Amino acid sequence: MAEEQEVVQLELLCKQLYESQDPLIREQAEKAVVAFQESPDTLSKCQALLERADSSYSQLLAATTLGKLVSRPTSSLSIQQRLDIRNYILNYLASRPKLANFVVQALISLFARITKLGWFDTVKEEFVFHNVLNDVTTGFLQGQVETCTIGVQLLSQLVEEMNQVLENDVSRSLSKHRKIASSFRDTQLFEIFRVSCSLLNAARGKQLAMADESQQALLAALLRLAHNCLTFDFIGTSIDESSDDLCTIQVGGGERTRMTPAASWLRNLARSVLLNSERRTDASCTRHASASPASAPRDDAYSSKNSSSVLASRNVGRHDGLSEPTNYHEFCRLLARLKSNYRLGELVMVDNYPRLIEAIAKFTVQSLQMWQFAPNSVHYLLSLWQRMVVSVPYVNATEPHLLETYAPTVTTAYINSRLDSVAVLLREGLEDPLDDMGAIQQQLEQVAVIGRCEYSKTCQLLVAHFDRAAAAYTVETQPPQLLVLQGQLTWLVYIIGAAIDGRASVNTCDENDAMDGELVCRVLQLMDLTDSRLANGGCEKLELAMMSFFEQFRKIYVGEQVQKNSKVYRRLGEVLGLSDESQLLSVIMRKIITNLKYWGGSEAIISKTLGLLSDLSGGYSCVRKLVKLDEVQFMLTHHTAEHFPFLGVGAGIGEMRCRTMLYTALGRLLMVELGEDEDRFYAFMMPLTAAFESIIGLLSPSDSSLYASEDAKKTLIGLARDLRGLAFAFNTKTTYMMLFDWIYPVYVKVLLRGLELWYGEPALSTPALKLAAELAQNRNQRLHFDASSPNGILLFRELSAAICAYGSRILTVNVSKKQMYAMKLKGISLCFSILKAALCGNYANFGVFRLYGDDALDNALNMFVKLLLSIPQSYLLLYPKLSQTYYVLLERLAQDHMPYLASLQPEATLYILSSISEGLTALDTSVCTGCCATLDHIVTYLFKQLVQKSSNKVSNPRQWYEERVVNVIMFEERCNQWSMSRPLLGLILLNEEQFTALRSELIAQQPRHRQHHLAHCFDQLMAGVERNLLTKNRDRFTQNLSMFRRDINDLLKGTSMGSSVNDMMTS
Repeated sequence: MAEEQEVVQLELLCKQLYESQDPLIREQAEKAVVAFQESPDTLSKCQALLERADSSYSQLLAATTLGKLVSRPTSSLSIQQRLDIRNYILNYLASRPKLANFVVQALISLFARITKLGWFDTVKEEFVFHNVLNDVTTGFLQGQVETCTIGVQLLSQLVEEMNQVLENDVSRSLSKHRKIASSFRDTQLFEIFRVSCSLLNAARGKQLAMADESQQALLAALLRLAHNCLTFDFIGTSIDESSDDLCTIQVGGGERTRMTPAASWLRNLARSVLLNSERRTDASCTRHASASPASAPRDDAYSSKNSSSVLASRNVGRHDGLSEPTNYHEFCRLLARLKSNYRLGELVMVDNYPRLIEAIAKFTVQSLQMWQFAPNSVHYLLSLWQRMVVSVPYVNATEPHLLETYAPTVTTAYINSRLDSVAVLLREGLEDPLDDMGAIQQQLEQVAVIGRCEYSKTCQLLVAHFDRAAAAYTVETQPPQLLVLQGQLTWLVYIIGAAIDGRASVNTCDENDAMDGELVCRVLQLMDLTDSRLANGGCEKLELAMMSFFEQFRKIYVGEQVQKNSKVYRRLGEVLGLSDESQLLSVIMRKIITNLKYWGGSEAIISKTLGLLSDLSGGYSCVRKLVKLDEVQFMLTHHTAEHFPFLGVGAGIGEMRCRTMLYTALGRLLMVELGEDEDRFYAFMMPLTAAFESIIGLLSPSDSSLYASEDAKKTLIGLARDLRGLAFAFNTKTTYMMLFDWIYPVYVKVLLRGLELWYGEPALSTPALKLAAELAQNRNQRLHFDASSPNGILLFRELSAAICAYGSRILTVNVSKKQMYAMKLKGISLCFSILKAALCGNYANFGVFRLYGDDALDNALNMFVKLLLSIPQSYLLLYPKLSQTYYVLLERLAQDHMPYLASLQPEATLYILSSISEGLTALDTSVCTGCCATLDHIVTYLFKQLVQKSSNKVSNPRQWYEERVVNVIMFEERCNQWSMSRPLLGLILLNEEQFTALRSELIAQQPRHRQHHLAHCFDQLMAGVERNLLTKNRDRFTQNLSMFRRDINDLLKGTSMGSSVNDMMTS
């Protein structure tokens, strides 16, 4: 009775969770539901919820809870329990075909999940989860339309589940996933695919009533099943749908002979099934999606008449169903596959190639003109044309490729459509495509290559449009028309920049360079016009286009590899008097100064401008030309808020982030001719000196009211960012020491005081900690101090003080889970980074600290432990930046400071050991490798203690270290096997009894006929290995381990292992 009341209460909670409008009620219901999912008697209550079927929400809760229960790596469900759940789901779905769609989908997902996880489970030497096709066929496929649809969805979801690694599988073995997928592919996939084709064939023989939603749903499910079968990852290449470069299906030899004819047949079948239907939105979408992978297998045995080019040519002229955006998108992907799967030389040999290329060109032009319809699909069409144009030099066929005829029409359509769209956008208030520069940049890169085919036509079109728009812009005074002209000129400048960048993708000639010169002249003339009007305001998007243009021009025509007699500079000299690179650099620097002066309130423009300056200052020959320019000398002596407003305290936080980039570039420029001229250095630092002096009086704690002012805080933020940029640029000993002598000791104390006051505000603490981390970096041995210099120790003292000042205060801050990283973990990660850089820098002798009673090192290490224990262990691998800094730091501590780690309290020791254990199975190779090295240092230290001080009791690492390392080596595909091998020998020598037990357990889990072979492999593993950790002995063990792993792979290859072994693989 009590259980029934609890089930009723759960149903009420479900209704509150999904139907209540009160957020407080929903939050309380969610907490109660989470508690229910974690309770030990969840299984029986889920069955009760499903049996009552009082509401769809309670059924959904039961399905999702069961899904979480079976997906837990530590699930205690027996094989029989999981089998009973699977059979119950099948019976439940078969007996209740009218369930809500989301409930059906949840139960289907649960069925697929439990089948995959139990794929190798055996009962009386029978794989009980392998008879899925018989169960679905008997219980569903032979029933009514609704029941048959559920059966098809079960198979479709199962194929999809077998083919992908979900978030829940991250902690499991990828090798196990691949073994399950391979077994499913070999035993079930083709039969499931044949069932889908058989049912589709039956549908073709019937006159389907597409007005009947149930029949339409069945047809869509069948096509989806066929699609999932064809897109199965046959050889484990992990296809990424975001990149069509990798979407050619690699079908193994055994599957090819069966799948290829069926895929070819399916292309015609999928089309004929839906040919005469009018209501086919969902089904026709899936049909196009199925046709795309059906064209993907790359087989030279395909005849030209059966290739995907014929399929495309038949569809490209009909446009049936393409008014639906999803259908149109899938069809564009199909066209893109033409060049992915076939060489241009093969395509031109197809009998109907002229008609095909003409139809594709017309379809592309029409698609570009309809720029509002499915804009994300244009990428695939442009990708096809881009790849074909790039392939032209490699075509050896005698048949014409006709691209010189049709590629210019595509370029023209793109340019005209973008220009025509401006007026429509302004008139109707639509979203501007230029707001999504990621997609636009990708399109421009493609159009740049397409436009290089018959480049003279492209340039003539751009010149004509540009001259018309620029002439009108010069005299136009009406604001509405000015906006249209600004938008068109923005597009033209972007396209011209992309066209110049396209020079790097194809073969070029002097005539093309001369045409580039014509385009560059016009952009520079437009720049002069827009800059003359900046006092009255300007167009931000046009300025961003200008910066993009200069960046493209810099990559192609500025730098060491540029020909000095390029016709670009000849044309610039004739028209604008800019006859060489230095004169053009002077123009670019004037533009940079203008932007920094007038656009200080635009983070986007400031960032782009400083990005260009940074790129220019990074070139060896370019930076030496820059320092000779008056404009650069002006920047080196006038970097103040008066000339560059974004350097003032009134700038926003976003604009202030750009200051680091500015001072990095200025630091590079200063270094070129600085040498040992300290006077010049101090002259350059005058603005920063003045800023520090303006707040240095606030250093006293008694003056905290003034110190807490907003202006003082912003001044300190700016100074931290400025100095970080300079510290990054000063990568020589001479320049770094100038900076260190300037900042130490007075100004360091100011920054430290700022950390003490504003530790809880990441806007200040983050730049200050990043500055400390940069000062600690021994880049290019710039911190190689003289033997008599105390600077290394002095620097470490200040770094230790910064870590302790921030760490001791941030530990007192309580924040929500959502703000945890931004408010605490990011700063803690930076503290780890500071300590890591200091310990790895080799510029301070840490032995002298304890020798002379200096507690700076101990303070820093103790604060590291306190900060570490404040972090939930699951967060260490959840945030990549945190995990990388932590594990590298831990490796260094284990290498050089093992006595300190050995003296930690049990709580801290267990935390560190547990984090190493988790890191050994991390997907990030650098983390895994670092954990191996750390474990090796720990094991070596313990082994030496046992050998040299046998009377002392030293606790051994837990057995699961040994199990985990052996497990990974035997069953995982890792690129760092050498690193994994190094700690294993020490673990074996420290835990010989446990290793013997583990060896016996693994041997016993194998079939009897393989046990002797596996025992021999283990014997060979220790052959010739002595009981020491000398380098020679380690190397011998590593060689043995390599052969051991090879023999194990040969032994287990192509075999299905028992459930106990697979459970170990997931640990």
